[in-house]
Amino acid sequence: MRRYSFFLLSRYQECSRHFHPGSATSQFLFLFQFNNSLIQNLSSLSTISTRAFPDFSPKKPTIRDSELVHHISTTIKQSQSVPLRRILKPFESKFRPDHLIWVLMNIKDDYRLVLDFFDWFCIRRDPSLEARCIVIQIAVAAKDPKMAQELFCEFWTKPSTNVSFSFSRILEKLIYTYKDWGSNPYVFDIFFQVLTEAGTFDDARKLFNKMLNYGLILSVDSCNLFLSRLLNNINCPKMALKVFSEFSEAGISWNTASYNILIHSLCLIGKVKEAHSLLLQMEFRGSIPDAISYSTVINGYCNAKELRSMLRVLEDMQLKGLKPNAYTFNSIILLMCNTGRVVDAEKVFREMMFLGIIPDNVVYTTLIDGFSKIGNFAAAVRMYNEMQSQDIVPDFIAYTALIWGHCQNEKIAEANKLFNEMLSVGLKPDEFTYTTLIDAYCKTGDVKMAFSLHNEMVQIGLVPNVVTYTALVDGLCKQGDVDAANELIQEMREKGLVLNIYTYNSLLNGLCKSGNIGQAVKLMKDMEVAGIQPDVFTYTSLMDAYCKSGEMVKAHQLLREMLHKGIQPTAVTFNVLMNGFCMSGMLEDGEKLLQWMLGKGIMPNATTYNFLMKQYCVRNNMRAAAEIYRGMVYQGVMPNGNTYNILIRGHCKARNMKEAWFLHKEMVEKGFDLTFDTYHALINGFIKRKKYLEARVLFKEMRSKGFFAEKELYLIFADMNYDEGNIDMTLELCDEAIENCFMDKTEGRKT
Repeated sequence: MRRYSFFLLSRYQECSRHFHPGSATSQFLFLFQFNNSLIQNLSSLSTISTRAFPDFSPKKPTIRDSELVHHISTTIKQSQSVPLRRILKPFESKFRPDHLIWVLMNIKDDYRLVLDFFDWFCIRRDPSLEARCIVIQIAVAAKDPKMAQELFCEFWTKPSTNVSFSFSRILEKLIYTYKDWGSNPYVFDIFFQVLTEAGTFDDARKLFNKMLNYGLILSVDSCNLFLSRLLNNINCPKMALKVFSEFSEAGISWNTASYNILIHSLCLIGKVKEAHSLLLQMEFRGSIPDAISYSTVINGYCNAKELRSMLRVLEDMQLKGLKPNAYTFNSIILLMCNTGRVVDAEKVFREMMFLGIIPDNVVYTTLIDGFSKIGNFAAAVRMYNEMQSQDIVPDFIAYTALIWGHCQNEKIAEANKLFNEMLSVGLKPDEFTYTTLIDAYCKTGDVKMAFSLHNEMVQIGLVPNVVTYTALVDGLCKQGDVDAANELIQEMREKGLVLNIYTYNSLLNGLCKSGNIGQAVKLMKDMEVAGIQPDVFTYTSLMDAYCKSGEMVKAHQLLREMLHKGIQPTAVTFNVLMNGFCMSGMLEDGEKLLQWMLGKGIMPNATTYNFLMKQYCVRNNMRAAAEIYRGMVYQGVMPNGNTYNILIRGHCKARNMKEAWFLHKEMVEKGFDLTFDTYHALINGFIKRKKYLEARVLFKEMRSKGFFAEKELYLIFADMNYDEGNIDMTLELCDEAIENCFMDKTEGRKT
């Protein structure tokens, strides 16, 4: 015994040298190797005692029974093509259940005859459990596992009307009949598989342990089936890990498929790093990882959103010469889309197609949804068109993502077309689809169509949620119909819907736009009573209302209140306040606000600067306007089209045509367009400076952009063309002047 203990200690030390003690996975793998080593050595030392299978001792027939059995056996052997029911008709009255087993003993070498005779008997009465087990043994010996499985399944699917067979009774008879009726151990594998497929896992474990007592270890394929069904049927990865360890201790030599199941189990419980470590240890254990092994770990990392680790495994997989499959690529593409790397996801998608893997609607939908969410709607449409060219039918998610994208880009007609197409192919839109369209119609001012969709979704049994109602409330408020919005909110309350911050903000913004500031302030207090804290949009809406009514002190108080509550103002908030200061003529306060923002590290945008520049231009203080512009550029804020239009008009008013023309050229180079007012300011400025060539170029450009001119300009350029003898152009300008300036009074509108 001391020698045996020393042997175990030496084996333990040898195994432990291969692993780092701090890793949970290493400890698991170490124990796994040590257990395998232990079992092997226990077997070699004959420390496990096994029992022999019992001898089958059937009841001996009497002389009369023996003659009958011999007669029947001889008759059916010689029957050849004659149906058994015909040749056995004379024996039916004398045939008893015991005779079945005795006849089977005489014909067991003729497998087809055994099945025919057994079927003949089963039509007339229920065979005993012993007889059933005998036929199963004969089937396995004849290498007909399918028939053996069917016979096993009949114990549950077609139970006897007179006798119910328990697992223990079946196993007892199976062991009892084993030695003399087949001696093929695979019969226990089949029984194990049937128990596993039936979901009777406890009985399957009992069978596994029982067989160990007879020195039999079930096949690794059967054990793999057991592991996989544990995952699929009861979704218990931890149980699969436990069984893996216990079966290893019993002597099961796991293969690649086994490790793949274990890796999948580890990934399911979130232990992806342990699964990865096991993948790296597979070759050391004698099992070569395959594409499924790597794909499972890749999918695990994808679910954990660990992009770098996933890419590392993918690289290792390719170095091993293994090609990723559709499952692998779908996981990678989904992760990249979920992390915003949709462009990279499409590159992976193209590589997938290059390798000859045909994409399905799932991967196309993933990319369409990904591109839509990052705002690259053109790419989403491109993927949709490609999907259709491949004759792949878009699913519900693809249509919904495209409809949402069209709505975000204010392409309501295209969204509605897709919506109708979705209905035509039999897909049913849900609340989100309808709400997306309703919100889009409300934002474009078509509240009537929005309510039509609302009624339609109610008619088909969909229940509008708080988001749906909020979109409708917002649409009504933007139209100035605050009373109807209040009625809709009352309807929401009656239906038990809890108003959220967006609902309150929509109504509050509507009240502010209609000038009902007092009601808006009361609504904000109601929000707080209802447990909903006002956000930056709430405060900004009220500040805008105060600014437009000239109540700058109250607007400024709201800003201080926001900061006191820890609500971070946005650029829109400061722009609202800046516009208020400028419109009230409080330019010094506006500049103080700008400096305060810069001092706090809050970066203004072009709109912030534009408000100040516009007011200085109105006051004809171009030096101050230019100073603001230089400060804007110094802070790294890029001027927009409005910036240039404001400055150009200001310089034209101050007759600084050289500066105005320079800004015009810079503006055009950057791709910005002049407005109607800017064109007129430049043209009039050049005419006053007698720069007729520049004026004429701008006048022609303005008309080519679809702008109408003021009647004075039409008359000036008509006179110019008449003096030059260009009668056709003179008449054309006169016609335009009459049509646009004298008849419809549509000066400045585009054609």
